[in-house]
Amino acid sequence: MTREYSGIRESRTHTATVTDWGGESCRGAGNFRANCIGQADRTFSQGLQCQQINSINALLSLADSAFIVHAPIGCTGCCSGANDVYRVGQMHRGNYAVKNARILATNLDERDIILGGEQKLRKAISLASERYNPKAIFIFTSCASGIIGDDIEAIVADAQKSAAPLLVPVHCEGFKSKVCASGYDAAFLAIGKYILKDAPKGDTIPDLLNLFAPPSVSYLDQLEIERMLGEIGIRINYIPFYSSFEKLRTIPRAAASTAICKVFADEFMVDLKEEYGIPFSHTIMPIGTRNTDKWYLGVAELFGKTAEAKAYIARQREQFAPLVQDIYNRLHGKRVFICGGTGRSFAAAALVSDFGMKLVGLETPTFDNDALIDFDYLNGVHGSYEVDVANMQPFEQVNLLQKLKPDVFVGVPSWAAKLGFPTTHVLDMKRPTLGYRNLVYLGNKMASQLENPGYNKRLSAHARLPYRDSWYESDPFKFIKQY
Repeated sequence: MTREYSGIRESRTHTATVTDWGGESCRGAGNFRANCIGQADRTFSQGLQCQQINSINALLSLADSAFIVHAPIGCTGCCSGANDVYRVGQMHRGNYAVKNARILATNLDERDIILGGEQKLRKAISLASERYNPKAIFIFTSCASGIIGDDIEAIVADAQKSAAPLLVPVHCEGFKSKVCASGYDAAFLAIGKYILKDAPKGDTIPDLLNLFAPPSVSYLDQLEIERMLGEIGIRINYIPFYSSFEKLRTIPRAAASTAICKVFADEFMVDLKEEYGIPFSHTIMPIGTRNTDKWYLGVAELFGKTAEAKAYIARQREQFAPLVQDIYNRLHGKRVFICGGTGRSFAAAALVSDFGMKLVGLETPTFDNDALIDFDYLNGVHGSYEVDVANMQPFEQVNLLQKLKPDVFVGVPSWAAKLGFPTTHVLDMKRPTLGYRNLVYLGNKMASQLENPGYNKRLSAHARLPYRDSWYESDPFKFIKQY
């Protein structure tokens, strides 16, 4: 492989990545295109999602693996949420003997910060192997282990001599990148280096598609995508969510690759093309008719199935057009604010066009060349709207919501709900979102929330947010300082 990618998204030479910016959408798109948006930071930050969280979320549901977080115990706090998703996913998949994720923490403390955490890591590897008998043990690094300077590679190489499971270090120290999607890259780099290194190549399976899916995709979404692609004769290797060690080792034999989320496995698919010659489609998340058409045709083209895909799309449009029109009649003209991951926020913003809604605000973790394509499309549809490029900065979100007063909020709902706005979750791994059928579900959910806003209104009368009235009168982006 000639390409060398560090796993840190800021290091990419083919695109600039902005993580801190706020302002009007058309101005932002123009300034980014003219290279007038440079590196910035927040002089005040209320919290963020680090890359270790995304590395853990991406892999935690692998059925025959165990996991070690080489970190202080606080760094495993995110595992409770990932474990909840894992437990619910088991139920959805018909496994009612629900189990917790097989995860251990080395619990680094003050003594380890001085003397190193090697012995604790060796003990955790031994314990995970004995307790779970896994095929692989993934070892997640942390800010603490990185600062200490523990040589994870050397420890793993030595421990592997006596360990039966394959030991897989995942270098996801949170301080390395401000782009939380770098955590996905760290997970896939580990898969490529350790799991695919000795994977059997064999003959290409001509109808097999590597489908990379993040944990925020529900089981109903998985079934819908499998059904859609099955209509044109494409089988799916669904990875890594609820996958297995052997499914990962099948990756090199697939005829093509794609991803549900545009930032989930985009860099890994480039590596697969260079290393194994596997072509890929890189389009957009299949939420809403426009995006689903684009995503579906992108996959079909890889298999020479474009004509069949167009015929299928026409049938789906005819089938669901009356239902979409009914939702359009209920939502037309309503103003919406959207918050989500980079792929999902832009896809949901295009979705609302199906229902004649007006986008007034969009919050996204990053802004890069791919995002610019989406901004240009949305600017053409919705005109000007406010943009907050922010990795979990709720103080800016509530300020914008109070100023913009949208009719409905789409995204992680807790803060907007406490302000009394009708809310719909578009990042919910427990409910459907993707494809033509689930478009109808999501639209009805938005309409229902708008027509029955009583709970959030009562909640706002009793909930207290930690902000003074003076903050709502301030510039929401006053703490963003460009260098």
